[in-house]
Amino acid sequence: MPTIDPLYDKVVIKPLSREEVTASGIVLPDTADTEKPMQGEVIAAGPGKRLENGSVAPMTVKKGDKVLFTKYAPDEVEIDGEDYLVIDEDKILGIVRD
Repeated sequence: MPTIDPLYDKVVIKPLSREEVTASGIVLPDTADTEKPMQGEVIAAGPGKRLENGSVAPMTVKKGDKVLFTKYAPDEVEIDGEDYLVIDEDKILGIVRD
C-alpha cells in the first residue's frame, strides 16, 4: 500500500464492504439505490483545518477509526489498483465504536 499524506482537513478512507450475509450464508450485495450512510476505515488524516487566524484545528478522526459518511460526499481515487475515498473531515457523520 502506498503512503498517502493528505493535506489540511482531508481524510483518506478505505471503503468497507456493505455486503451482508444471512444466517444461512446467503450474501446480499449492496444495492445501488440505497441512501444509507456508508462506512470506511481511515487510512490517513491530514494535520487539521487551517483557521482564519492561521492556527490549525486538530483532527477528530485518526488512522484506524471506522467512520460513517454520506454516499456522495467523498471523491473516489484509485492508487495501485486499490479504491480509496478522500473526504473533508466535516463531511464525516460519525465514528463507529465497538
